[in-house]
Amino acid sequence: MSDPHRHHHHDGQPRHDHRSPAGRWHRVTHRLAHRLTPHSHESADKLDSALESSARGLRALWVSLAVLGATALAQAAVVVVSGSVALLGDTVHNTADALTAVPLGIAFVLGRRAATRRFTYGYGRAEDLAGVVIVLTIAASAVLAAWTAVDRLLDPRPMAHVPAVAAAALVGFAGNEWVARHRIRVGREIGSAALVADGLHARTDGYTSLAVLLGAGGAALGRQLADPVVGLAITAAIVLVLRDAAREVFRRLMDAVDPALVDRAERVLGEIPGVRGVGELRLRWIGHRLRAEVALVVDGEATVREAHRIAVAAEHALLHAVPRLTAALVHADPAPSPGEADPHLAIAHHATA
Repeated sequence: MSDPHRHHHHDGQPRHDHRSPAGRWHRVTHRLAHRLTPHSHESADKLDSALESSARGLRALWVSLAVLGATALAQAAVVVVSGSVALLGDTVHNTADALTAVPLGIAFVLGRRAATRRFTYGYGRAEDLAGVVIVLTIAASAVLAAWTAVDRLLDPRPMAHVPAVAAAALVGFAGNEWVARHRIRVGREIGSAALVADGLHARTDGYTSLAVLLGAGGAALGRQLADPVVGLAITAAIVLVLRDAAREVFRRLMDAVDPALVDRAERVLGEIPGVRGVGELRLRWIGHRLRAEVALVVDGEATVREAHRIAVAAEHALLHAVPRLTAALVHADPAPSPGEADPHLAIAHHATA
């Protein structure tokens, strides 16, 4: 008797015993069908799109690394001439911001590696680890900015070559803000929370440059305390950015997704012919790629082939409807009949253990 409770992998196919003659025959016919059916090409297109998104993330990192590197070098030259402690701190911030591209770049490269027997979901989670590093770096920037501001309040220092310092600070602010916008835009487009957090990190360093600029203006007016006071205000701004970056990374670590995506997936699945209802539906990020797991309710009298056809149609519809979704695992449940026991009772105690 056919069992409608078939699990389907990302290619939409049920499990079979390939050791039996029937299994070997199915394997041959499955390979032929897999080459001819449209849903297999759709999965390949999604994989190509995911690899391209990783390449876009890497390009964004290389561009931002070049911009911030040039910015830091320009500021370092002015530090040597002016001896400005404030600008020195800003230069260090910009250099650190440029270097955060390294762990994130490594994460993007790792994410493109194929899954293994040990890492069966691949290496996409490396992005989340890089995001944690970036959040910690932002926190360190806030501590350093606060420390510097308090130190200047207790020990005010004159600033030499004020126009040159102001110009270098303006360059630092412009470079960081451009990099921040670029990283955040690309990060949103490819679904990378870590790249968005790195963009927010660049914005915090832009605020630090702004503090140096305003401090130089205060020094030009003979107000030495303007620099540390503005530094404290910028520290508060960095803390707000830290909150946003930490929230982005924390949600990704906790497998949070936009509820609108879940609503869209449920709506699309409910419109598929043969689907009686949508049971459990889960979406999760692995790096900047989405995976789905869904249980569908189908006719209890449907054959395995009919249930399989519905599952394939469901996966195909999800791949089209949900942006950045690259794989789906579909399970078909028979619609309950009056007086019939729940077929999942045998495993119910495992769910509550």
